[in-house]
Amino acid sequence: MADTAITVVGARKKYGNGKDVKHALDGLDLTVARGAVHGVLGPNGAGKTTLIRILSTLLRPDAGRVEVAGHDVVREAYEVRRRIGLLGQHAAVDEELSGYQNLEMFGRLYHLGARHARVRAGELLERFGLADTGRKAVKQYSGGMRRRLDLAASLIIDPEVLFLDEPTTGLDPRGRAEVWASVRSLAGGGTTVLLTTQYLEEADQLADRISVVDQGRIAAEGTADELKALTGGDRIDVVLRDAGHLGTAVALLPVPKDGITVDADRRLLSAPVTDRMAALAGVVRALEEAGIEAEDVALRRPTLDEVFLHLTADRAKEAA
Repeated sequence: MADTAITVVGARKKYGNGKDVKHALDGLDLTVARGAVHGVLGPNGAGKTTLIRILSTLLRPDAGRVEVAGHDVVREAYEVRRRIGLLGQHAAVDEELSGYQNLEMFGRLYHLGARHARVRAGELLERFGLADTGRKAVKQYSGGMRRRLDLAASLIIDPEVLFLDEPTTGLDPRGRAEVWASVRSLAGGGTTVLLTTQYLEEADQLADRISVVDQGRIAAEGTADELKALTGGDRIDVVLRDAGHLGTAVALLPVPKDGITVDADRRLLSAPVTDRMAALAGVVRALEEAGIEAEDVALRRPTLDEVFLHLTADRAKEAA
């Protein structure tokens, strides 16, 4: 379909034999719209990297149909490679070379020709805010700068589809923000981006839609807000100064009683809420009127662990 950049139907991939067999992909289905940023969310071992390797023609599926940019990844692997870029989990640049030399080298490897490779290297350094440091050796770059250079290298041929496999793993908050800004810029230019990550926050920041992977299959799919809603949406956490007031607080707080969890050791009450600000104001008011002192009151969104555990728990019940 003209409006679809990635189509995966019943993809399967296993490793090992007999009792040691592991199904990395077990009938996975996925559709990504052209020009979208689609997140694939899940913990280590869920099948994310195997999916990326198959989509980028580095690995052949055992079964199923997989198409990228309208071409089959097995029968038309060369055509797929002409249309994609890939940023893996580990840096692919040479630390002894400068940023400019790295990009020029990648351009030559893609057969751009000497002049075109030099021009393209300069364009990408400018685009990713590395023009001032392009002549420095990469070993002098910060983590965020190296990752942006990696991202620039994956765009040498201006791909239709870009695969990002956990692009911010190991980066500090500043480096992560730099990479996020670069990905947003790509999406704004019409590039289709498939992003794998372990971080709900990252998918929330970047992705139009998110697929949660569990045991080689899609466990759930939707926007970040839709997935969070599956776990009860936002939560309010209240840490009391005196654990002896926990029972009283449970009774008087204006939140659904059946959703409250209590951690006596941490003096913590936690409950799902729908209207964030109204819930916060109501809880603070109720505590003040009852004379119960709180050390902390905070609104938060579900963590990846909460979303994933909720989804996998539902699937376990269905299978039982």
